[in-house]
Amino acid sequence: MKRAKKIISGTLTVILACIFILMLFITISSRASGGEPEIFGHQLKVVLSGSMEPGIKTGSIIAIEPGGDMTRFKEDDVITFKMDEDKLVTHRIVGVTEANGSVIYETKGDNNNAPDMDPVLPENVVGEYNGFTIPYVGYFLEFAQSKEGSALLLIVPGILMLIYAGFSIFRAIGELEIKKKDSTT
Repeated sequence: MKRAKKIISGTLTVILACIFILMLFITISSRASGGEPEIFGHQLKVVLSGSMEPGIKTGSIIAIEPGGDMTRFKEDDVITFKMDEDKLVTHRIVGVTEANGSVIYETKGDNNNAPDMDPVLPENVVGEYNGFTIPYVGYFLEFAQSKEGSALLLIVPGILMLIYAGFSIFRAIGELEIKKKDSTT
């Protein structure tokens, strides 16, 4: 019984520590990179619409590879681009037009009936989608990037660790008192 409690106790400690470290990492990396979480050189983006379903579900996170030559893309590549200053869109390239040494992309969401109204210029392309998707985690990541989410995801695991440490200390003191009573009798 004591061995099982020790195993459960150790497991809880490791789980809480991992959650705390993960939340700390996500929060710090997203703040350090200007609000964009980045892992191993890939930016994580949250998909907020169903225009690319069923391949990319609403609420998913996707990894995009930023940078490089933004005129390199061809038909059927999936890119993330700025539709306007505050809005990013991830759509498939359905046409590439080259004229006078410049490139223009025609894009379309897989779930949309028609191509996008406005063509995409290479300078508006943020990166290329590399096929990595985690469904529904985007809702959590979006929350984690908010002020409230950042605070909550750092404070709650910290408080849980403090409560657990207090419980462990209280339990250890109780065991010492029992040993002290046993040795005096």
